[in-house]
Amino acid sequence: MATIKKMKEGSPHSKGECISALLPVRDALQVLSGNWKLLILISLTGEAKRFKQISKDVTGITDKMLSKELKDLEANKLIVRTVYDSFPPTVEYAITDHGLSIWTVIAALKEWGMLHRKKVMGKG
Repeated sequence: MATIKKMKEGSPHSKGECISALLPVRDALQVLSGNWKLLILISLTGEAKRFKQISKDVTGITDKMLSKELKDLEANKLIVRTVYDSFPPTVEYAITDHGLSIWTVIAALKEWGMLHRKKVMGKG
């Protein structure tokens, strides 16, 4: 209880500002839900990649799940899928400018994750 009171006292936001954050945060969580979407976006940040290249970067993801997540990211305009007229057809995925706009969130999550590892796991 003391922690909640301390948070409220130190919070720069009013109750109304906090309530108004609920809808946009819910929208963001829906778009980025799951274990894989942020990792896929990180994989695509440096360059466009083919399906198998992304699969190698994001260890542990199945091809079926990667395919689903890529479709979701494309539907939300965070990545673009390009099919090249070759034989066999070449398909590449690239992050969009809108997808790059999430980078500040990824950087903040990375920083928090490192602090969390130190605090909870004694690692860092």
